[in-house]
Amino acid sequence: MSVKELSESGKLSGMLLLLFTIISIGITNTFGGESYINFFQKKLGFDFFSKTIEHWVNDGLMAVFFFLIGLEIKREILVGELSNVKSAMLPVIAAIGGVLFPAMIFYSFNSGTEYINGWAIPTATDIAFSLGILALLGDKVPYSLKIFLTALAIIDDLIAILIIAFIYTSSLNMMYLYSALLIFSVLILLSKYKVKNLNIYYLLGVVLWFLILKSGVHATIAGVMLALTIPLNSIEKIEHSIHKPVNYFILPIFALVNTAILIDSAAIKELSSSLSLGIILGLFIGKAAGITLFSFLADKLKIGKIPEDVKILQLLSVGFVAGIGFTMSIFITNLSFDNSLFINESKLAVLLGSLISALTGALLFLAKSGKRHINN
Repeated sequence: MSVKELSESGKLSGMLLLLFTIISIGITNTFGGESYINFFQKKLGFDFFSKTIEHWVNDGLMAVFFFLIGLEIKREILVGELSNVKSAMLPVIAAIGGVLFPAMIFYSFNSGTEYINGWAIPTATDIAFSLGILALLGDKVPYSLKIFLTALAIIDDLIAILIIAFIYTSSLNMMYLYSALLIFSVLILLSKYKVKNLNIYYLLGVVLWFLILKSGVHATIAGVMLALTIPLNSIEKIEHSIHKPVNYFILPIFALVNTAILIDSAAIKELSSSLSLGIILGLFIGKAAGITLFSFLADKLKIGKIPEDVKILQLLSVGFVAGIGFTMSIFITNLSFDNSLFINESKLAVLLGSLISALTGALLFLAKSGKRHINN
């Protein structure tokens, strides 16, 4: 599945994420909320390896999501939109700006506080939701901008993966880590010698996932590591086979499990805290400002080129849409804090920041379209 195909998809997956989020929040704040929350804390597994349902979703199912992201990254860098250095530079630089500015805004609110570990929460872009918004807007968004946002989101995901791997890793069990690297080396050799039996890769991938999980590095990184070893000529076929399960099953389940957020007067009051403001403004202001400014500078310095049919206001609109953090922001929230109150507050801030960003981006596109219609 190419960047162009990805940029044209997203309507249904985005709607499903929204629907399951509404259902989860609705149940949590009406009937059976406590039972609903406790259900995801039930343990499943064997005596030697047991985890809660929440952990199985976040550490297990989401590894498949990261596997898909890894496949997309590898393909695009080798043969896709990111394989051409000149074409890749604009979304790469824009993505860097879209990570730096939200992090700086969060830091400015939370430097020296107990919240500082959440600095990466507002740096992420949710590819399903953001592309879903652009898909819903149809021809009001230039096609070149849809391609730009997709490439930017893929780079954004790569940065998020690196942050998770290097920042949100606590203590390491070197025996498991060395064993994981050994399996990874075997996978690289299989790829180098063009072994085509994908079942071998999948089997070793499961072993890799277990070893990474036990090593202290977040288990989802195993999905990316496995993806990097998959032969290029098999990637598109695998993407087509897992794209729907990921977007229509795994991500909605992730939303159900991770948006069981209690919204009461105390939670609403906390939206004015430095933690919440850092996340909300990081997503809403930081993403749009960082992406727009860095794109403008890249164009002026002739490092990258803004498409000729794209105006600065439209670029700013895409910047706001990229402020939809959701899946990856919530995922990073779970890694940032152990305190359930901080997690709940952060998730609510992510939802609010994402909603404001989505509405602002969509309204700017609609206003631009309306103005052009009047002028014609």
